[in-house]
Amino acid sequence: MTLPPKLAIAPRARPIAAPDVWVPGSKSISNRALVLAALARGRSRLRGVLDSDDTRVMIRALSQLGAKIEHAQPSPGDGGASATELEIQGCDGQLHVPTGTIDVHASGTAARFLTALLALTPGHAVLDGTERMRKRPIADLAEALTQLGVDITIDGAEGCPPLHVDGGKPFGGTARIDASKSSQYVSALLQIAPYATREITLVLKDGVLVSRPYVEVTLAVMRTFGARASFTDDRTLRISSTDRYLGRDYRVEPDASTAAYFFVAAAITGGRVVVRDLPGDSAQADMGLLAVLERMGAQVTRANDHVIVQGPDAGLRGVDVDMNSMPDAVLALAVGAAFARGPTHIRNVANLRIKESNRLAALETELRKLGVHAQADADSLRIESGGAETLHGAEIATYDDHRMAMAFALTGLCVPGVVICDPSCVSKSWPDYFDAFAKL
Repeated sequence: MTLPPKLAIAPRARPIAAPDVWVPGSKSISNRALVLAALARGRSRLRGVLDSDDTRVMIRALSQLGAKIEHAQPSPGDGGASATELEIQGCDGQLHVPTGTIDVHASGTAARFLTALLALTPGHAVLDGTERMRKRPIADLAEALTQLGVDITIDGAEGCPPLHVDGGKPFGGTARIDASKSSQYVSALLQIAPYATREITLVLKDGVLVSRPYVEVTLAVMRTFGARASFTDDRTLRISSTDRYLGRDYRVEPDASTAAYFFVAAAITGGRVVVRDLPGDSAQADMGLLAVLERMGAQVTRANDHVIVQGPDAGLRGVDVDMNSMPDAVLALAVGAAFARGPTHIRNVANLRIKESNRLAALETELRKLGVHAQADADSLRIESGGAETLHGAEIATYDDHRMAMAFALTGLCVPGVVICDPSCVSKSWPDYFDAFAKL
């Protein structure tokens, strides 16, 4: 679908009934699997890899660093939105020095993971991105890398890119890392640790780790590729430097972060959505949204190969919830709260201010346009609404943030006059989102 600069959302006349929804492969898992396959000895086949701006950035960068990545013909029977397959010939940890700057565009995941990867390149490398990326801090990761013996310099203001790394030197040992802003700093260090000169131990500053489930996913994917890495206690991780990655066949799960929008679509319309191929016991962080929706009145069924959400006939009710472990689901939840009776308080999400946009401020502004009382503070968001009948249409700014576009499109299912500005920004995580949305 070619998207216009502004996209009007057509309200639905009845509750959604969507028995077969497929979402693409997890962005988080796709980028982790790409890194590990590129580092591994031997060939890997990755199935269900997300095709989006963020994964394309990662693939280009890994190719600059010497990995050979080719598109493969999908296996018979693979279908839906997750059929992309890649063949990757890994470097066995022997990365090349890139001939030019590593440009991560607007991908925070790529910026963090590739910064750590450059510790393995035998020479000087530069990493940079968009203007927004030059406002996304990376100093805490750089400080931890320095503690491990990596030569890294940040040129940008306030600890943000661009940065320079002189890699290929011995590194390892113990690093104390501030993971209060992003779990990706920890995941970035974990992924390169099997190739360190000495075993790496990571100690979480003050025992704090935002979005911990994402680190658990990193550890799970690393173990699948042959590494030995684990928490030794609540604040310490240890990674072997002798067990390295081996190429393998690997299937990427559907993206729970994207599925969240379809779950909320069912919840706010009183309809029913079935997301296929997503395991009900998936460890992805945003699967936690299901329990929140249950508290708000939705019915959830978790099976081995699908998840069902049935919205309540009587409408949703507000909730008080700590979303620190699943910040990407906050935008979907905030839109759901706009249709709930009673207040919703979303707590412990300060890191939303350093995402693709300042998401706390953006949510406050755009919810108010719809007639919702919304108030953001340093690390939380309060939302109060009288339900769908109190809302009205508006033009929604998306701040070049894919999740703002995806989330606020949901309001148009029930409220006439909702227009999404710059809908094409969804290409960051799923270019075909609005195609799937139109089929609900």
